[in-house]
Amino acid sequence: MTYPKGTIIRASAMMRINHWLTAGCFVLLVLSGLAMFHPLLFWLSNLFGGGQWTRAVHPWIGCVLFVSYLCLIIQFWRDNLPSMGDVRWMAKINRVIVNDEEDVPEVARFNAGQKLVFWGMAFLVPVLFFTGLTVWEVYFSAYTSIETQRITLLIHSLCAIGAIILWMIHVYAAIWVSGSMRAMTQGYVTPGWAWRHHRLWLRRLAQTQSRGPTPGANRDLGR
Repeated sequence: MTYPKGTIIRASAMMRINHWLTAGCFVLLVLSGLAMFHPLLFWLSNLFGGGQWTRAVHPWIGCVLFVSYLCLIIQFWRDNLPSMGDVRWMAKINRVIVNDEEDVPEVARFNAGQKLVFWGMAFLVPVLFFTGLTVWEVYFSAYTSIETQRITLLIHSLCAIGAIILWMIHVYAAIWVSGSMRAMTQGYVTPGWAWRHHRLWLRRLAQTQSRGPTPGANRDLGR
């Protein structure tokens, strides 16, 4: 894939496909899950062809999401490892909120907020998957007691609420920080964007003469 000259690669095509597959599955799971969560939201089941279809497709979409997010973890876990810089960045979160990052510590590929969302979902997605299995009536419900199913369903619901909150934060931040959506739709950012929001990442790319997304990667793409 070709990128505009002078830009920096933020996410490869495979990363973007993986991201949007995960995002699409998550939205479908939220809609189908809410339809089954409360009678007032049952009308959402019409999006899936009715209550029975909603109940049938929800766990299968969950399986796809689980595998898809595992692929995201494999691709991004190294760049999301916590560091002392994250602590210093969080101490300046008040500056970040008002969009004034000049006095904020330099950030690598992902900032502390992005890492919290990443690891939060890395915890919640498996919990949602395995608690969902216990109440998957067709295949697994016969192996668990009613009491166990009630407890796991409560955990499933609470984790779903937590995942929705993290998703809302993620979407809001992506829209709020101008240029971020292009990174995950077209795969590239401008040097100015990288200098302002992820300066340490830009420095590391420059040190290895890499165009991104990681130091030493894609050297054959030119500059």
